[in-house]
Amino acid sequence: MHNTLKNELFNIISGKGEISNGTIIQTITCYLRDCKNTSSNAENEKHFKEQEKKRLIEFINHNHLWIDNIDFSQYVSEGAEQRVFLKNGEHVLKLNDGIYYNSWRDYLINLLLHNFFFPDTAYNLLGFTNEDNVLYAVVEQNFVTVTSTTNLELVKEFLKSNGFINNRNNDYINTELGIIIEDLHDENVLTKNEVLYFIDTVFYITDSFWNQFTF
Repeated sequence: MHNTLKNELFNIISGKGEISNGTIIQTITCYLRDCKNTSSNAENEKHFKEQEKKRLIEFINHNHLWIDNIDFSQYVSEGAEQRVFLKNGEHVLKLNDGIYYNSWRDYLINLLLHNFFFPDTAYNLLGFTNEDNVLYAVVEQNFVTVTSTTNLELVKEFLKSNGFINNRNNDYINTELGIIIEDLHDENVLTKNEVLYFIDTVFYITDSFWNQFTF
């Protein structure tokens, strides 16, 4: 079963499988696939991400993906990695600079995994914006009206039923799939009418996921 799911996820990441709001994310992910970073040296990682950013900007320019009509007066909140703006009564916009990831491709894969596991709050990548030489992805997501505080034990039970074990704080791992989800505290998992909505997830893929695949 896990191998079947792994294959499905791999096909989505490689652009061969369909996923909610996935087309443009998959296209850019595949475009950046040839950019690879094998170094664990912090300076080299920084250089790699800058080179990847230049290549991504070329894609953005060529495909007219710049967003310049964000209403910054609709600011809602922000965290370490993103700022949130109200778009209308049904959606929010999130500006994310990919700071949690060593590459933009890893950030985009995170979006695909989120959309697969949590389609009710799927991210729609609208484009990108550049502010003070910082590149931000602009994503749209359904607005969730909170009706009660999230019980983190219920989050733990839900994820455990889907193969994700709590390994520290609000972080989870599925060792069979080789996938990690982090930062699932009660501001990133909301409760509406006793249903959990995962609005901000941080997915990572481990080497054990990739080991059985070759590009």
